[in-house]
Amino acid sequence: MSKRRSRGDGGLHWDDKRHRWIATASLGFDPSGKRIVKRASGKTKTEAKTKLKEVLRDYEDGLAIAPTGYTVKDAVTDWLAYGLAGRDKGTIETNTILCNTHVIPALGARKLRDLSADDVDKWLADKAKVLSTRSLEAIRSCLNRAVKRAMARDKVKRNVVELCAVPAGQPGRPSKSLTLAQAEAVLVAAEDSPLYAYFVVSLLTGGRTEEMRPLRWDHVDLVGDPDAVPEIPPHVAVWRSVRSSGDTKTKKSRRTLALPGRAVDGLKIQWERQGWQRVAAGDQWQDNGLVFTSAVGTELDAANVRREFRKILARAAQMPGVELVPHEWTTRETRTSFVSILSDRGIPLEEISRLVGHSSTAVTEEVYRKQIRPVIQTGAVAMDGIFGTGPGPKR
Repeated sequence: MSKRRSRGDGGLHWDDKRHRWIATASLGFDPSGKRIVKRASGKTKTEAKTKLKEVLRDYEDGLAIAPTGYTVKDAVTDWLAYGLAGRDKGTIETNTILCNTHVIPALGARKLRDLSADDVDKWLADKAKVLSTRSLEAIRSCLNRAVKRAMARDKVKRNVVELCAVPAGQPGRPSKSLTLAQAEAVLVAAEDSPLYAYFVVSLLTGGRTEEMRPLRWDHVDLVGDPDAVPEIPPHVAVWRSVRSSGDTKTKKSRRTLALPGRAVDGLKIQWERQGWQRVAAGDQWQDNGLVFTSAVGTELDAANVRREFRKILARAAQMPGVELVPHEWTTRETRTSFVSILSDRGIPLEEISRLVGHSSTAVTEEVYRKQIRPVIQTGAVAMDGIFGTGPGPKR
């Protein structure tokens, strides 16, 4: 004779509508006096009872288990909606695109509690066939933070994403730099561009595009103080960026740079051109104090700057002896060109690092190692100066 279930042990019954076995267990009452009942279903009695045991084990572990239908898509959507609060608009847009393009289509339908490390490994391996290593790190980070947020809210027991390493992806597009001849051709081709001064200053100071676009006239001194001791040359204060905080990328990125003569001339031309733009715009002009603006005084958009840069490259490519493929270049490569040209002229790495606002020379070497002169000549030049370059002993 089968043993009768004790009070509170729950039950097992067949649901005709769902065509499934339903296992239930009563766990007492919540603070409002409502009975706490946990349920699980299965096609067989054994499956229903096994699932109920998992639910009860999770309950005993202190997890406020999410609905059994809670998916990876739900976790990712929740993270995008609430986990990025206070972040820069561009950061939110980038993460949203990555999730909607790579995470949700591949893993979104998977129940979060069923997501395994094998699932994540296979997903990353598939993505490694088409994405760079850096992109793989970005999409893994999105999934990792989404699951971590879900785990903190008792939606899942553990974060299996942290157990998975990022495989090597496809080679990314290598950063390039203009040669001195190409850079000169670009500056000549830019003379008729409304952004002539922008590219002159970017190429001759190595400023980041995010630092150039919000540059203000009150941070530019086109005269300096020749009577000061030591003399203060014309200069530009790189103190702002397009980041949500308005501050530069790092503390050392906040720097004041002397302006080469060609940059000073370019900025004087920009002052005059902007005056005419202000007259032409009339009441539509928005006076934000910016150096580089649209036709109505608003801050430049990165995509518009990139398009104008490629137009200039196309004109430069038509000059004799200049080989350039415009669509292969981006605006940030005026900065790598600045590093390359200085390195070719023997400027020490430490000085280049200070000029571009890196936190250390290690960052400069890591980011621009292809643009840094590989042969260190300082010692040889110094010794030639000390001992001369006369002939050695006769053979």
